[in-house]
Amino acid sequence: MKIAIVHDYLNQYGGAERLLEAICELYPDAPIYTSIYSPERVMHRFDGRDVRTSFMQKLPGVIKHHQAYLPFYSFAFESFDLSGYDLVISSSSAWAKGVKTSPDTLHICYCHTPMRFVWQFDEYAKRERMKGPARAALPLFLNYVRLWDVKSAQRPDFYVANSRTVARRITEFWQRDSVVINPPVEVENIPYRGSPRQDFYLWVGRMVPYKRADVAIRAFKELDLPLKVVGTGRDMEALKGLAGPKTEFLGFVPDEGVRELFTQCRAFIQVGAEDFGITPVEAMAGGAPVIAINQYGPAEIVIDGENGLFFDQQTPEALIEAVKRFENDPGRFNSDEIRRYAETFDRKLFCQRFGDYVNQRWEEHQGKNGAKREPLNV
Repeated sequence: MKIAIVHDYLNQYGGAERLLEAICELYPDAPIYTSIYSPERVMHRFDGRDVRTSFMQKLPGVIKHHQAYLPFYSFAFESFDLSGYDLVISSSSAWAKGVKTSPDTLHICYCHTPMRFVWQFDEYAKRERMKGPARAALPLFLNYVRLWDVKSAQRPDFYVANSRTVARRITEFWQRDSVVINPPVEVENIPYRGSPRQDFYLWVGRMVPYKRADVAIRAFKELDLPLKVVGTGRDMEALKGLAGPKTEFLGFVPDEGVRELFTQCRAFIQVGAEDFGITPVEAMAGGAPVIAINQYGPAEIVIDGENGLFFDQQTPEALIEAVKRFENDPGRFNSDEIRRYAETFDRKLFCQRFGDYVNQRWEEHQGKNGAKREPLNV
């Protein structure tokens, strides 16, 4: 029984890479095929794994500037020889789903989202602050990428979506069905003691435009309430210039420190409209209510009035109004209940759900091919 795992790129560590870790836990002997790989940039989380890169690994500057090599990715993933594998599991937000497999291979794709820069270009360009010639010329090239995306989206046999939001996009853009299995959250690793919460609010994320830290920072300057900001990124200095005296930039904080902050903060602020949103669930695992944008993944995670509050627009004014509502009645939220809700997203449950789904599809696949039914070793 031969299994391969495919992932877009391994030069950054985020929610997709955490998902990949969980899949690797299920299938510890499976090699990982990816376009590029930097052990340092993924926190050495895949040390000891059999990671196999494409020809792109040798391109100059590709680790730091992988976006500049956009025309190469489709060729990179189609160049992998996966003909000897019985099962291929791709973890994809762009390219990994496009690998070619033999007719007898079962290919299951865990989709983080269809390509944002192709299907939601105006929104993508706005959040990345694209301007000038690149903003004008890129849509012409993306017409080719869009055609490849639709064609390659027919290659997987089955899709698993990380949220209902992504499932709707899979149907709309690719005319494919999917099941929803939310990504894993390491709830067990987040301490919860039920102790009284402190006065500060918390924002955590990368300092890049689409995370919209600027909205939170402007809002809390106007509110004159304490806000702790965790993260690094290219917008750090500009964001510091927007901050009031009660906003504290903590920069990079190790996982253990962030988990402690989840257990202490008055509430967690989620302004970015993520496709799912692991960090808000982690905050809930620490017992923190979440004040979140009522869009996409956050709208699926937060239950308004039970484990948090919504605001409808990514503006300081909308967030200010939500925080004021929270300040008027913070006692309505029960940290014990919030923690129990977060436990429904735990990594062990994900591994059980995803492993069961793959096993079910494998048995069906063998039955369809008339083969002797052999269970997967999970």
